[in-house]
Amino acid sequence: MPGILWIASYPKSGNTWMRIFLSNLILDAKEAISPDTASEFCTSEANKLWHLPFLTKDLEEGDAIPDEFTAQEIADVRSLGQKRAVELNKNLVLFKTHNYLGEHLGSPLCSMEYTAGAIYIVRDPRDVAVSAADHFGLSIDDTIQLMADTKTVSKPEKGQVYEVYNSWSNHVKSWSQVPHKTLIVLRYEDMLADPHKVFSGLAKKLGITKDAERIKRAVEFSSFKQLQALEAEVGFYEKSNKSEKFFRSGKSGGWKSVLTDKQRYRIEKDHSAQMKRFDYK
Repeated sequence: MPGILWIASYPKSGNTWMRIFLSNLILDAKEAISPDTASEFCTSEANKLWHLPFLTKDLEEGDAIPDEFTAQEIADVRSLGQKRAVELNKNLVLFKTHNYLGEHLGSPLCSMEYTAGAIYIVRDPRDVAVSAADHFGLSIDDTIQLMADTKTVSKPEKGQVYEVYNSWSNHVKSWSQVPHKTLIVLRYEDMLADPHKVFSGLAKKLGITKDAERIKRAVEFSSFKQLQALEAEVGFYEKSNKSEKFFRSGKSGGWKSVLTDKQRYRIEKDHSAQMKRFDYK
């Protein structure tokens, strides 16, 4: 069925890992594809190119395209950009998003009218705080505050329109609170613990393939060690200019040697309900 398959998560929760696995799997790659190639195959909904035709429709020939658009202008055409992506591809469209599942300025961030399904990845917010601090170029305390803020919105950059994160808890709740047959919810920690089991189950559930060798190859090509090597060799345009590298650690529980007790307790207090749901003790 034509439509969007959302690859959704709060930032620094495994979204890129998932997209690279799916790209290697769907393309049946015989050698590991670069992170940039995977990003082109499974692109971001926030890519301004999807929305530009609607943002610039009133411009006269020869007029300069504005560098920035208002938040309301973007909100008003977001669904149109998603519709355009589906109509251009006439098939399943893999779209990355860090938007929470809700409305912003009167319009849906992810239109259900053009949605075929979603994969949502959740990660321990204590590890998210450590990884996101490096990615955003913020202190850990400022990142913890950002994760608790229901008004958190990203800044447009690198040809991307803004995304609305909301708080970590509201983000997780919005995508995972209502079970649905077209929604697959995965824990990052389970992906790490047994990638072959998790990714194999995903490939079969999505109806992509049951070929064990093909799945094994895609898992190996998207391993963290492989991704670090590829980033070192050919780079990755999604890397923040505030961090040394995109594929930094990828471990589970790394927060234990980084966060102070005060920082840990703040996160656990802010997000206790969703942490309990996903067994983050």
